[in-house]
Amino acid sequence: MIAYIEPYFLDNESDAASVLTVTDAVSESLNIQGKILCDGSAADIAGKDFGGMNYVKPLAVVRPVGPEDIAGAVRAALSSDKLTVAARGNGHSINGQAMAEGGLIVDMRSTAENHFEVGFLAGGDGGGTAFVDVSGGALWENVLKRCVSEYGLAPRSWTDYLGLTVGGTLSNAGVSGQAFRYGPQTENVTELDVVTGNGDVVTCSEMENSELFFSVLGGLGQFGIITRARVLLQPAPDMVRWIRIVYAEFDEFTRDAEWLVSQKDESSFDYVEGFVFVNGDDPVNGWPTVPLHPDHDFDPTLLPQSSGSVLYCLELALHYRDSDSNSCVDKVG
Repeated sequence: MIAYIEPYFLDNESDAASVLTVTDAVSESLNIQGKILCDGSAADIAGKDFGGMNYVKPLAVVRPVGPEDIAGAVRAALSSDKLTVAARGNGHSINGQAMAEGGLIVDMRSTAENHFEVGFLAGGDGGGTAFVDVSGGALWENVLKRCVSEYGLAPRSWTDYLGLTVGGTLSNAGVSGQAFRYGPQTENVTELDVVTGNGDVVTCSEMENSELFFSVLGGLGQFGIITRARVLLQPAPDMVRWIRIVYAEFDEFTRDAEWLVSQKDESSFDYVEGFVFVNGDDPVNGWPTVPLHPDHDFDPTLLPQSSGSVLYCLELALHYRDSDSNSCVDKVG
């Protein structure tokens, strides 16, 4: 049935009847349970990404209901010398990695609610460690909210921006201000379900199908599509103290950052991250981006006269429990 799709690879600016024909053709060829969107609606969803440097027109957007639908799309591409397929989370690729000109886009967000189960690892060094099984299409912000509100737990490592899918960041690395302590997100996963390039649905871990496991983590989607991930958790703090420190000199900024991440766990912060911003009133990249609260203002008169066109900021967070004394918190903070 793949040959039935191929006549529609060329640009087809036809009327609504022809669009319906394309949609029916793709639907029949893929034989999936989920939804398929073609023509303008597909381009609106997946014609561009966060990078904004490319615009392409996909043949169709597939909204799968589960791994078998994703596997069907991959097998369709495997059986054709023209059809391509790309998985797309929240579209935060920079240079078109989540796009496929004239191909199939698998919208992973439609699978976001397929998995959510908290459990505990058994045996070994990690015995008793909490984990959560979540869909590759789930957003980290929803995973975090649900883990905290329902179980008082939180992922050990997450990205600075949480509007990203689990499968998307695990396919890159998932670096954040907690990586100095726990490693990136790819080091906080113990098991995956993956749709391979052959269209097979495979469970993998360090001990089972380990070559696939380590290839997929940080593999930029070239070795498979993550449909489920087992993510390690830890107790969520009751409170967080958040601090930002501004530097005019790069050497001082990096010196302090390196010192903080080299300290023992009990002697440092739980989150350490740095960023650069413009020494000016630009609302997107300048002074207004630094205050942690909208009622706070950045006072540029406090900057040394030697300040250059850019400034540097360390963002720090200290987690603590309600039972911690103020003196204990203040000692580190």
